[in-house]
Amino acid sequence: MTFKTSIIACILLIISGIMPVFARNESSVDLDSVDISLLTCSPHEEIYSLYGHSALRYHDLRTGEDVVFNWGLFNFKAPHFVLRFVFGLTDYELGTTPMAYFCNYYRKWGSSVTEQKLNLTSEEKKAVMQALNENLQPDNRVYRYNFFYDNCSTRPRDIILKSISGKIEYQLREDFFPTYREMVHECVRNHPWAKFGNDILLGVKADQPTTYEQQEFLPNNLMYDFDHAQIYKDGKYRPLVAARDLLVPPGVQIIEDDFPLSPVMTFTILLVISICIFIFEWRRHKTYKYWDALLMLAQGLAGCVLFAMLFSEHPTTSTNLQILLLNPLPLFFIPAILKRKKNTWWWNILLTMVVLFFLGNIFQVYAEGMAILALCLLIRFWSNYKNA
Repeated sequence: MTFKTSIIACILLIISGIMPVFARNESSVDLDSVDISLLTCSPHEEIYSLYGHSALRYHDLRTGEDVVFNWGLFNFKAPHFVLRFVFGLTDYELGTTPMAYFCNYYRKWGSSVTEQKLNLTSEEKKAVMQALNENLQPDNRVYRYNFFYDNCSTRPRDIILKSISGKIEYQLREDFFPTYREMVHECVRNHPWAKFGNDILLGVKADQPTTYEQQEFLPNNLMYDFDHAQIYKDGKYRPLVAARDLLVPPGVQIIEDDFPLSPVMTFTILLVISICIFIFEWRRHKTYKYWDALLMLAQGLAGCVLFAMLFSEHPTTSTNLQILLLNPLPLFFIPAILKRKKNTWWWNILLTMVVLFFLGNIFQVYAEGMAILALCLLIRFWSNYKNA
């Protein structure tokens, strides 16, 4: 949801006469008439929605107040949004939206909305309302978004868990120790270039087994855990979720075609071209410096991105072994290659980089096609070594 959308939502909130929860004194509310629910929205085809969405619903059955607390508001048109997102410098905001508007928004995109009414005591509901009031304060409503650790799914979860009096016990899932990378792959399985982009940026830490709490950065995982959670207190158990309803059924989604060639197909074409050039060079006993310079330029520019990611606030990007292959170093040797200097160290450096890159694959899962790219560069080393 964009910032513009959030403004429209606030206008509708005022027009409809619904007073936000934070404007009222929660002690004056008949809490028996209040339902607090976790809302889970299924993904749609916008890139920011491939992972789903979570929010909290406040519904007073007595007064008719029906408000959604949404931690997913952002301004996609803000200056340098994508760059700031990559470096972990994106600010998201908590806002309130009328429930009807919230459902209509996801209905328009063909996404489902599932409600889990929480089985909370009056004291626990009061604690949730106090936390929501505090989060809505001007100094608190904007937060530094982090895709894995602090997002629209973890924020409502943390409020609920902190408000519960008792111990939460979960039922084990079948796949209990997936990595962040594996979970992201599942979400973008129909978008190969989104998968490639994620895999290029994610490092070693994305391939470590995750805990229950870490897996709940995905809304569907949080919904599953809540469905199978029990609250234990004073020797008694009660389910965390009192009832589950499908408020908006899944609809028809318009799926736009991705780039027709997958990353593997693209790099395979590059490999075929490299082999053809190698054969031509072998017969002519010469190398084509402009082909080498072009590969080095692409390798170096991509390497600048990975080098910059070392300074990102995303913890899972700080140690990325793909930088052994993609780094800015080739850019410094392009002039020497174009001048055909015989004493350049570049080809020995390239061979070392490729060997270390393949060794690094033991510790990290690489993006699809990266091994093919390494073979292309290895062919360039061999061609220049043979024709030196």
